[in-house]
Amino acid sequence: MKTVRIVALQKDRKRMLEHLQDSSLVHIKQTENAEEGFVRSDKSAQLKQFERNISLTEQALKVLDRVVPEKKGLLASFKGRREIEPEDLGKIASRSVRMIGICTKIKDLEKQQADCAAERIRVKTLIAQLEAWKDLDIPLNTGDTAMTSVLIGSFPKYFDQIGLAEALAAEDKDLVYDFEILFSSSNITCAVIIVPKTQKERADNVLRTLGFTKPLNPTSRTPAEKVRRLIEKDEDLQEKMKKAEEDIASYAKYRDDIRDTQDYFTIRAEKYQVITQLDQTSHVFVLNGYVAEEDCEKLEELCNRVAMCIVEFGEAGDDAPVKLKNNKFAEPAESIVTMYSPPSHEDIDPTPLLAFFFYFFFGMMFSDAGYGLLLIIGTAIGLKVFKPDKNMRNNLKLFQYCGVATVFWGLVFGSIFGDAPAVFYKLATGNEITMQQLLPWPTLDTQKDALTIMILSIGLGLVHILVGMGCKFYVCWKQKQYAKAIFDTGFWMTMLIGFAVLGAGMATGGVLTYIGAGISILSAVGLVLTQGREKKGFFGKLVGGVASLYDVTSYVSDLLSYSRLLALGLTTGVMAQVFNMLSTLMGTNVIGILFMIVIFIVGHAITIALNALGSYVHTMRLQYVEMFSKFYEGGGKAFVPFAVNSKNFKLKNDK
Repeated sequence: MKTVRIVALQKDRKRMLEHLQDSSLVHIKQTENAEEGFVRSDKSAQLKQFERNISLTEQALKVLDRVVPEKKGLLASFKGRREIEPEDLGKIASRSVRMIGICTKIKDLEKQQADCAAERIRVKTLIAQLEAWKDLDIPLNTGDTAMTSVLIGSFPKYFDQIGLAEALAAEDKDLVYDFEILFSSSNITCAVIIVPKTQKERADNVLRTLGFTKPLNPTSRTPAEKVRRLIEKDEDLQEKMKKAEEDIASYAKYRDDIRDTQDYFTIRAEKYQVITQLDQTSHVFVLNGYVAEEDCEKLEELCNRVAMCIVEFGEAGDDAPVKLKNNKFAEPAESIVTMYSPPSHEDIDPTPLLAFFFYFFFGMMFSDAGYGLLLIIGTAIGLKVFKPDKNMRNNLKLFQYCGVATVFWGLVFGSIFGDAPAVFYKLATGNEITMQQLLPWPTLDTQKDALTIMILSIGLGLVHILVGMGCKFYVCWKQKQYAKAIFDTGFWMTMLIGFAVLGAGMATGGVLTYIGAGISILSAVGLVLTQGREKKGFFGKLVGGVASLYDVTSYVSDLLSYSRLLALGLTTGVMAQVFNMLSTLMGTNVIGILFMIVIFIVGHAITIALNALGSYVHTMRLQYVEMFSKFYEGGGKAFVPFAVNSKNFKLKNDK
């Protein structure tokens, strides 16, 4: 990685930034303040406007997706962005104002829908409140006559005719009244009470004591008339909501244009964000950033072609971002590394090693040649037909290489859609046969040879761990930490190798037992003598060295983790065989064959889905926990180039 400093004239700033953004070569250096003698542009107002436009387009697209869901195929996510000519970006810019206007209309229509929906709730509440008064043939706000007072309201409890009369008499036996109960339930009684006008005050006191309350929304119309009008209003609101939805749907044809507009303002926002990081005077500007060493010549050529400028390169420090560079075999696994953490400058790039072991272990867990072949074919079709973008292309490549490893291990374990060839052979001939007999090469049966496969899994795990420790040894040696490399890593490596040789000797007999024991003892002595070297005093150093041997339990635990290679491989094979057996239960008649086809396809689809996911997750665990813990620190800052980061389109010259 190199630092880059580009000095150019202000009049060429726009053109220079556009070409740098198209090239995706430079990671812009972020600093808080300008260098002495320079100033920074305040673009906060423009950035806020761009962000508002981006947010508006996003909201408009969500509204369109709700009202007019876009029809997408199951494989649409694999499809790459469409390519456009650089001059097409100008066309998108020219119609961006119109698209923002359309997005505003969509949001206004959505607000209109929301307002109508809220009003409908209020209307329905009023209708519900008037339901109890539907038999009342006078308005709820009916006033007094010349001789009487009309009191309309409700009591907070149940009353029948006799009960209400008794309650009124109990409060004031001299009160003259007449009443009609319109509605009553367990917790409310609606009634109309008429009293002489001269006794209105007495009646109010009595009714107040009984909890009598007047309607919340008295009207000048009868309840029935009011309900009818409210129903008409509700229907009108529904019609307005429907019309608003139709108007929103009419804008669905602009969905792609709105997406393009969103990308356009995203690109502009990123460019203006870079402008705020430029050191400027009235005549020149200075851009500071990072560029990959192999791209220096390309960047210099680009800048000199675009404008008169000065391009200076320098050595990058430890704060420089990290850009991974790998061959076609390892590149798909970069996402696995960055998912954990980009490497720091003190790390090595673990991608090549991770790629090999990831493919290898995934294949051993998935372990079926038929499934592996489907992975290879499916990913090849996806790459050919959909022409996906880089990230998706690498993901498909990752599983394609995993498919190759799966085919290899499937042939080793004699599993091709489980024991499907043997099952079909029996159906065709009536003769029993095993996969071991059917295949012309020696195979391992995950059920009968489980112990052998377990030993193989532990052995592969030992190699995996030793490779990780070897990386640690290399990193320490490169940093001239020779004691740490030899004492803290080298002795543990030789001890694990000694244990492996000892185990092989115990299994086969002979001199290997003594060789392994000798290596292990010498390594243990080395650990005892060196692991307490930072302690004070002879006794402290000795105790520290002896205590370090306890770490052997950690390594044993790590090695046992690789038994999942056997467990997942066994699961895949057993599930496949079970579905093969179930598919033959109905015999070979017409119904039986149809049953066989359905069960075979569905069963193996379930097996593929479950075990592919399990293999992916557990393979990542073996990398992150068992291998990375031995040497990988991570914590680096990823190289993020100033680029056209659009979701919907890409420029034809976008690399």
